[in-house]
Amino acid sequence: MNNTATPTALPAATAAPASGITAQSAAIPILISLSFCHLLNDLIQSLIPALYPLFKQEFDLDFAQIGIITLAFQMTASLLQPTVGFYTDKRPQPYSLALGMCSTLIGLLLLSVAHNYLAILFAAALVGTGSAIFHPEASRVARMASGGRYGTAQAFFQVGGNLGQAVGPLLAAFIVLPRGQGAIAWISLAALVAMGFLTRIGLWYRARSRPGHGPARATTASHGLSHARVLFLVSVLMLLLFSKNVYSSSLTSFFTFYLIERFNLPVQAAQVQLFIFMASIAVGTLLGGALTDRIGRRPMIWISILGALPFTLALPYADLFWTGVLTIIIGLLMASAFPAILVFAHELIPGRVGLVSGMFFGFSFGLGGLGAAAMGYIADSHGIAFIYQLCSYLPALGLVAWFLPNLNSLKAKA
Repeated sequence: MNNTATPTALPAATAAPASGITAQSAAIPILISLSFCHLLNDLIQSLIPALYPLFKQEFDLDFAQIGIITLAFQMTASLLQPTVGFYTDKRPQPYSLALGMCSTLIGLLLLSVAHNYLAILFAAALVGTGSAIFHPEASRVARMASGGRYGTAQAFFQVGGNLGQAVGPLLAAFIVLPRGQGAIAWISLAALVAMGFLTRIGLWYRARSRPGHGPARATTASHGLSHARVLFLVSVLMLLLFSKNVYSSSLTSFFTFYLIERFNLPVQAAQVQLFIFMASIAVGTLLGGALTDRIGRRPMIWISILGALPFTLALPYADLFWTGVLTIIIGLLMASAFPAILVFAHELIPGRVGLVSGMFFGFSFGLGGLGAAAMGYIADSHGIAFIYQLCSYLPALGLVAWFLPNLNSLKAKA
């Protein structure tokens, strides 16, 4: 980049483009591999809620106990993810991705042979531990491979997880539920495949985490905001995640029960409806990432969260057909927020990709777990339908996006 390079610097200058070309050509395969592994990871996670009807019948569980299962694996991920991210910001662990998937593999195998409620909770916690290790490091690698298009890269990474969440209920409906609890062991093959891919990604990551390899990491904020202001804006982003994830948790954890109770659908038909909702989340995430890079983080957050409010308010009063239509629209809108929120947080706290990703993925899982547990208790006392009436107002919290500044304008002024 220097126009006055010395003769000794010339070889380095001529070697740089080749290095850049290699990194650029490696970025797309790495992003595809990451997204595929995210698909497998979240497929396994989404399998657990899809198995709730089986566990409810086999172990005679109530809705509160079902909510606590969700709490077990999501709270494990919530508590560990920021810690993992903070540690790996300082000491990169390229092979931790494969090791985390190993924890998920053990949790799945235990879940397939669990004979009591406590064993199910422990197995779910192991799956959550694997997720806690996977998400912060995988998000960091996605940003490294982004080529500067951070919103698109995060969305491409995230959409793999959304597709996995959509496929999980189908596997439960057509493979596990007809064959019983022991069939869960077959899903462990997905974890084995992911471990192979993640080992290869770890090699790529290790080569670029050495000193002198890859672009320099920015550690100084260029927006000029005070630490107090940054903390306040992070709190606003967390509140936006609260509105999004508690509502999403009410759908993913109890939607099949809602459809069975209100519309008398069989279990498999209800699982297909859940798949359609999860597929809309995948599409919404991908669209949201592309739009985030095009129109900006703040407008995307406004559109995705507050824009879902009319549809969530209408959902509890819709018939079966319009319930399907509304859940698709809600999934498209609300899912598009996450890439914008995460990239906004990365820009607020530069140089701490692991910590920020761990906080926001972990907070997302924790809110989902707490929301599921709370909704389970409410469902036991007031019924499933009341859950959707109560949660329909949550997207109104999207109004707090008004406090988010235009970071590009602040950077220009600074």
